[in-house]
Amino acid sequence: MIQSKALKKPDTTEEKIKEAARIVFYRKGYAYTRTRDIAEESGINLALINYYFRSKARLFEIIILETLSSFIESILEILIDEQTSIETKIQIIVSSYIDLIIKEPEIPTFIVSELRNNPNELLAKLPLRHKTARSVFSKQYKEAVDSGIIKEPNPLHFLMNLIGMIVFPFIAKPLLMKANNLNISDFNQLMQERKKRIPIWIKAMMDA
Repeated sequence: MIQSKALKKPDTTEEKIKEAARIVFYRKGYAYTRTRDIAEESGINLALINYYFRSKARLFEIIILETLSSFIESILEILIDEQTSIETKIQIIVSSYIDLIIKEPEIPTFIVSELRNNPNELLAKLPLRHKTARSVFSKQYKEAVDSGIIKEPNPLHFLMNLIGMIVFPFIAKPLLMKANNLNISDFNQLMQERKKRIPIWIKAMMDA
């Protein structure tokens, strides 16, 4: 099971502020969170929060980047794991990614915004030093293509399909919920169902 740094018990003033901010951002969303809300949740005065982090936007960026970095490192560990098959890798990535975004619902919006406005800066801050082209996953994928198990020779199509199936519903969540009269519990249940269905759909596409 992939765990983010969000689960670490805070033991310093800075960590207590970040943990409180994470709780409030999750509960209220970035737009409706005030720095004063974070101060009340953490029990730390507003001046000290501003001293450590300067602004709500800066605090939000730090929290999201820490969460993303931890998650990406975990995903890279899966891709270079020689003991798991491609099918198992897909299942772990799908389940872990959906769990992460349900817990940290601001992540997709943050990524889309940053990729549109500051793509180079965002990529520089994330731990992408490992190249998937050198991973065990890429070797396994090539072997599957060479043996005829997978028909699509370009692994980028596979990765784009996989990421799109996971992330797009979360980006389109407001529209999907409104158009289908869903509450947040209904939506999250749909995402839980996708944990089982996405690997099936991906396998069907790989075989096509």
